[in-house]
Amino acid sequence: MLKIDSKTTIIKKFATTKGDTGSPEVQIALLTERIK
Repeated sequence: MLKIDSKTTIIKKFATTKGDTGSPEVQIALLTERIK
């Protein structure tokens, strides 16, 4: 499980627009970080 601060950082880095949490880029980045 990812901590909120690391999840927020990933979302900010890969989001295409403000508040974007559903784009493929964000979802893949979150899954990749979870796997690590």
